[in-house]
Amino acid sequence: MRRCLLLAVLLALGCASERDPAGAKRTQPDPAPAPPAKARAPAKAPFHATLSPTPPAVGGSRCLEQSAQDFLLRKGQIAKPGAPAAEQKQILSARKRSIEYRTREYGHFPGFGSSAENPHAPRYYAEQTKFMGLPVVLNRRIVPALHCVEAALKQECAAHPYQPVHLSGMRFHNTYKDYEVSNHVYGIAIDVDPEKNPCCDCVGPWRKKKICQKHFDSLFDEMAMPGCWVKVFERYGFHWLGHDELHDTMHFEFLGDPDRILK
Repeated sequence: MRRCLLLAVLLALGCASERDPAGAKRTQPDPAPAPPAKARAPAKAPFHATLSPTPPAVGGSRCLEQSAQDFLLRKGQIAKPGAPAAEQKQILSARKRSIEYRTREYGHFPGFGSSAENPHAPRYYAEQTKFMGLPVVLNRRIVPALHCVEAALKQECAAHPYQPVHLSGMRFHNTYKDYEVSNHVYGIAIDVDPEKNPCCDCVGPWRKKKICQKHFDSLFDEMAMPGCWVKVFERYGFHWLGHDELHDTMHFEFLGDPDRILK
């Protein structure tokens, strides 16, 4: 009997001196579990393209990735008021080079460049194609690049689905003023859903649109088109004019090399 009582006492003392995993004696009961944290709203999915291990192909040829050619960028052809003479000279030279290149590759637009560079007007190269199921007229030299973009969008931007409802391609009159000539007249620019993807720093009624009165941390939030689309377009020779001071979010223009679209 005494042996049983002694065993019970020893067991009680052992439980009282039990240590936690850190080795410290427990002198107080464990605290009550904290209430569960409030659920947070899911974060907005980041705009990125999920690169496909297999590059898209068009007509049996593999699509080649390329960047826009810097000398064709609009920002290098705009002289600011009061710019030094040396800068203005450099701008004039860059503008001349850009127009000559576009004339040779895509046609001579009256008033810009020389027909000696190309006897045909851009409309000579006009071709109707489809992009995301919608018809659009572009310069036939860049049509394969647009098809590469569409194939890549379907592969890589499935997490950000978007179906445009309106496209604008080749134009037969210049929508820029003064010395500028729009890439639309060469058939190498495409606008995607102008009513949903604004140009908030363009002239005219654009600035008065409600969406242009708001402040956004990112241009991607200013438009309906997913930013993933921008990433894909830019991998196949297109330049997004959202990067320009105009913040023209609807507008993509092919400034790559038309001879390097397909392998």
